[in-house]
Order: sequence, then C-alpha cells, then structure tokens
Amino acid sequence: MLRPLLVVALPALLVAGWWFASDGSTNVYGPPLRTILETFPDVWTGERLRADLVPSVLRLTAGYATAAVTGVALGTVIGLYRHVRAVCEPVLEFLRAVPPPVLVPVIMLFAGIGDTMKIVVIASGCVWPVLLNTVEGVRAVDPVMAQTARSYGITGVARLRNVVLRSASPQIFAGLRQALSIGIILMVISEMFAASNGLGFTVVQFQRGFAIPDMWTGILVLGLLGFVLSVVFQVVERRVLGWYHGLRASSRRSP
Repeated sequence: MLRPLLVVALPALLVAGWWFASDGSTNVYGPPLRTILETFPDVWTGERLRADLVPSVLRLTAGYATAAVTGVALGTVIGLYRHVRAVCEPVLEFLRAVPPPVLVPVIMLFAGIGDTMKIVVIASGCVWPVLLNTVEGVRAVDPVMAQTARSYGITGVARLRNVVLRSASPQIFAGLRQALSIGIILMVISEMFAASNGLGFTVVQFQRGFAIPDMWTGILVLGLLGFVLSVVFQVVERRVLGWYHGLRASSRRSP
C-alpha cells in the first residue's frame, strides 16, 4: 500500500510545485500550467493524435525493434567467440563514440528524408546499449552451468536459447531499457529534419509560430509517451524475467 503512494507522491508534488510556481506568470516562454492544461484538449484532438503521435510511435517501434534484433544477434556472436570480439572491439568503441544526431545528415544522403531515415537514426542510437549489454551478459554466463549443459548433451540452438540467452537476459533487458529512452530522444531529433508530421516536427512548428502554450502541450505529450512506454516495458520485463526476480526475492528472504 505504501509503495503506490510513494510512486504517486513525487509526481503530484512536482505538478503542484509547477502549478503554484507558474501561477500568475507573465513570461511569454513560461506560461502558467493552468494555461497549458486548458490549451491541451484544443491542440491534441483525435485528428492530431492520428497525424502526429501515431507516426512517431510507429517509427520508434520500427527503429527500436531493428536495434533490439541486431544488438542481441551481434552481441551474442561477439560475446561467444573471443576472436570475433578481439577483431570487432576497436571498431565498436569507435562507432559507439560517434553521437547518433551527428549522423543524421549522413544518413539523409543514403536513406533520403522519409520514414526510412528516421527509423535508421533511431536504430543507430538504440543498438549500442543492447549490443554492449548482450556481449557482457553472454560473457558472464556461469561456466559451471555451461559445462553442466554440455555434459547433458544440450548443444546448438537449445544451448543458445536455454543457457546462454536465458542467463544473459537480465543484462539484455537492462540494455533494452536504456535503448528505449535513447530511442524517444532520437525519434524527436529525427523528426526535426525534413519532416511533415510527428511529435518532434509539431513541437518545432509550434515554437517557430510562437504558439508557446501549444509547444508546452507537445512536451507534455512526449513525457506521457515516455511514461506509458516505460510502464509497458516494466510489465513485459516482469513477465519475461519472472524467474530472475523470483530468484532475487528468495535470496533476499533467505538468512
């Protein structure tokens, strides 16, 4: 009972603080929260949600899924084979150090200015936490567990699925969680370049038109989207890693 109250308490305090701190504000760029909330239903109608929110979510989903599949596949190979890791590690460190927003103009040259470019931008940033966490998770597989599986004749795909990926899955999900927040940021950035719809495009258009309350409503939508996706991710993680969370809970209860 106490935990849900604590979860709700901090957001409620922040909203209340914003409400009272901004109440009576005459700053053009910092309107009162009351004004922003009154503007919200007029701006984010069903039509605008279909025109801007849905395309953004579809791009994010496509880029995130591409990064997840690519990161887990490459990370597993690199983590399993030492020689592959030795060859790839310098290149991976170099590519990881390049900020994805810097690559937007380059990606536009090859992928154009349509949805493909935006999906590639999202995937190019999301892939790194997934890949690197997968590598570390695969490398950290308990050698005793691996040897036991080998002794029982568990090899090939069965060993990969039931031993390697299962053991590495907590770290893989840690990378997926990091990638989700990066994906939302890159979704907004990619939609600020040669776009005709999307949340990033809409927020910039409001800012350029000096529709400041409308711009703030777009920021609120982005925050709500991030919150909803985080909740969905936690539900999926709890379901997939139920065995892991149960193991941790039992270890904490044991003397």
